Amino acid sequence: MTQSPAVCVPPDVAGARSGPGESILSVQHLGVTFVSPDGGLGALDDVSLEIGFGEFVCVVGPSGCGKSTLLHVLGGLLPPTDGCVYLHGKLLDGPCASLGMVFQKANLMPWRTVLQNVTLPLEMQGIDAKTARHRAEELVDLVGLAGFENNRPHELSGGMAQRVSIARALIHDPEVLLLDEPFGALDMLTRERMNLELQRIWQSRRKTVLMVTHDIQEAVFLSDRVLVMSDRPGRVVRDIPVDLPHPRSPSVFYEDTFLQRMREIREVIG
Repeated sequence: MTQSPAVCVPPDVAGARSGPGESILSVQHLGVTFVSPDGGLGALDDVSLEIGFGEFVCVVGPSGCGKSTLLHVLGGLLPPTDGCVYLHGKLLDGPCASLGMVFQKANLMPWRTVLQNVTLPLEMQGIDAKTARHRAEELVDLVGLAGFENNRPHELSGGMAQRVSIARALIHDPEVLLLDEPFGALDMLTRERMNLELQRIWQSRRKTVLMVTHDIQEAVFLSDRVLVMSDRPGRVVRDIPVDLPHPRSPSVFYEDTFLQRMREIREVIG
């Protein structure tokens, strides 16, 4: 079983909310081991990282290295075997309203309209229908789906369904958005369009974003930093800054800095 090399210490965070340049999410010596009748399978080992307020950080690595497991722990959906996660210096031990999560599958309710899918989290919180509808209409417009409020999921393309999923994750105004390969099932052209849309939404709402992806080009295009993980059990072996200004357009794909960062990541992954 994974052993923590050190005791977790709550980070020194001043105030209830972080400001620019401050850490909002702190991961210390995180380990996850899945136990089965055949023994234990180490998914993560001694993962430590800091995410700053307003940052867009992508996580890449070999298949099966524990990227999604890491995100599930950060989202409070999976308890770690070892280590700790802190949000604003407070121990995170389950789902909370400060976190929003988007999965690879949109997971929309097929019998509900776009607007009704987006309002669902607020309905579950007991927010009045008028307030919930107003917030949802703003977000549907933000993700570029104005005019589709009354459509149902089977009437939407894959990219449109993921826009609904992003709007639903933002409806309760989380500080941190966790994205687990949200565009992995989309074709290349749709994926590139969705990257541009996600960049626009991030700059508009200025959330802190941590995104898992297997696409190196996508990671470099979107993020301020790229965290590269090792083979299972996964560890963060490199933290690569992407020193390119936002907003970025597809023309950046051909710039030397962009290509150099992609090469660095590929060399680390092997």
